[in-house]
Amino acid sequence: MLEIRRADERGRAEHGWLSSRHSFSFANYYDPKQMGFSDLLVINDDRVMPGRGFGKHPHRDVEIFSYVLEGALEHKDSMGTGSVIRPGDIQLMSAGTGVAHSEFNPSSTEPVHFLQIWIATAAKGATPRYQQRTFSDSDKRGQLRLVISPEGGDDTLEIRQDARVYAGLFHGDEQARLDLEANRFAYVHVARGSISVNGTVLSEGDGVRVRAERSLTLTDGHDAEVLVFDLRDIEVSDFWA
Repeated sequence: MLEIRRADERGRAEHGWLSSRHSFSFANYYDPKQMGFSDLLVINDDRVMPGRGFGKHPHRDVEIFSYVLEGALEHKDSMGTGSVIRPGDIQLMSAGTGVAHSEFNPSSTEPVHFLQIWIATAAKGATPRYQQRTFSDSDKRGQLRLVISPEGGDDTLEIRQDARVYAGLFHGDEQARLDLEANRFAYVHVARGSISVNGTVLSEGDGVRVRAERSLTLTDGHDAEVLVFDLRDIEVSDFWA
């Protein structure tokens, strides 16, 4: 069963320097029917103007990753990590017992467009850590490349949760199939372009909750960039409780 969340149904936040779309409840946007899905808590689709960004702020006991679509994003945190990520890079910060970080657009001329995604942790009170990997377009072209996993093998980033994240690029005849184990949920987010998932056409910003499906087939992509989350079969994490 596929439950579609269309892009224009998402929460909106306009702050001048920041234009954000919230797939799930976040900050001033609250919808009791949109409190995440399984351990997936937040998908924020953010566009930040040149020279602006999020000042240092704290997190704890959550897995946070950023996925840049256009431009560059500069990260600094209380662990001493500093880096600039660009399209193809993924950073994963496990907040653990507590970490403060900032996210800033270092360009003086170009905006940055990125996704910030939160996943509930299965290891509360753990030591904070930072990871970063680069996945080229060829890694993702016409396939679903595993980029985040609990095991951290196959050059993936290691997450403290029973969750896996795949990224793919699709256009024209390119297609992929992902088999799901019994009693697993999935969530598909179309970062840009359009694509068909099990025969359902999704456009940029659309998402879909997937229940009681044994496989996902992605076809008919048009300049599509897609993230797929393989998740536990629970409706909503107790993170917000």
